[in-house]
Amino acid sequence: MPEQHLLALDIGGTTIAGARVRLGGDRPVIERVVTIPTPAPEGPSAVIAAAMDCAQAVLASSPAGSPAVTGIGIASAGVIAPGTSQVTHATDSLPGWAGTDVAHPFQEHFAVPVTVLNDVHAHGLGEDRFGVGAGHDSLLLVAVGTGIGGCIVRDGTPVAGVRGAAGHIGHLSVPEAEGVPCPCGRTGHLEGLAAGPGIVRLAERLGARDVGTGHDLARLAEQGDRAALEAYRLAGHATGRVIGGVLNLLDVDVVALTGGVASAAPIWRGALDAGIATDAMDVVAETPVLPAAAGTHAALLGAAAAARDRFRPDGNGRDTEGTGLDSADPHPVN
Repeated sequence: MPEQHLLALDIGGTTIAGARVRLGGDRPVIERVVTIPTPAPEGPSAVIAAAMDCAQAVLASSPAGSPAVTGIGIASAGVIAPGTSQVTHATDSLPGWAGTDVAHPFQEHFAVPVTVLNDVHAHGLGEDRFGVGAGHDSLLLVAVGTGIGGCIVRDGTPVAGVRGAAGHIGHLSVPEAEGVPCPCGRTGHLEGLAAGPGIVRLAERLGARDVGTGHDLARLAEQGDRAALEAYRLAGHATGRVIGGVLNLLDVDVVALTGGVASAAPIWRGALDAGIATDAMDVVAETPVLPAAAGTHAALLGAAAAARDRFRPDGNGRDTEGTGLDSADPHPVN
């Protein structure tokens, strides 16, 4: 298939990132990334307007004579109803975001096809195509940072689920989190214990002092603080147990780990491996668990790949015969 020039956006609760992405050559090329703050407290209209400004800034920064952009891929926080661009559920990081039709303003303004998917699903797709999932039929992405998210990719396509909510492994129960509040409003879920803020709270319960942020906690662990190290160990082990259980259910080729917590303290990774061994059946216990390799803008790559896929007859990014264009030719914009 000929090289495609696409506009990719990643809308999060803190920042909005955008870039022109070239796909179809030997490897993907992300041109200069534009990042702006997300005006989350101002509501959905302000967020969409900021994302539009980011898109315009990306196009304005393109070198003279750059080929036209033929599609837009958007990775967005929140649950996206499959087959639509409608946000059905979102956290307080984007107040009022639920109910937003993310694609509509961009389709009206740019007159090109727009594809929207959840940001973690976009990250998983980027990692599957251009990271540790390349060459494999299936991937489980596990992102451990401020929250804990996941994405299952099979045959080049993220598994969204009937309601778009597949992959929320942070909201599986784990014994170590019994009684611990979760941001979703329940108790006992992995995220409440083992995401970044949860580990900070856990360390404080274990007696750590002067822990304001995750960076503070990582520094204490590096200095050998027992409470900080134990917090990372417990969180890593609990996360590993959940991954082991998910491997029992899904039996994927490879697991990719990403997020700030995943690189915060060596003890975390050792405990995670022990947790996987605790719960994974022997038949899946040797599944490779690798650091994500698609880079810091994997979600932009995934969003661009999803936009390109709509031009492919099989819809999953695999090369097929023919032009690869759907019945409605895109109207390119510069």
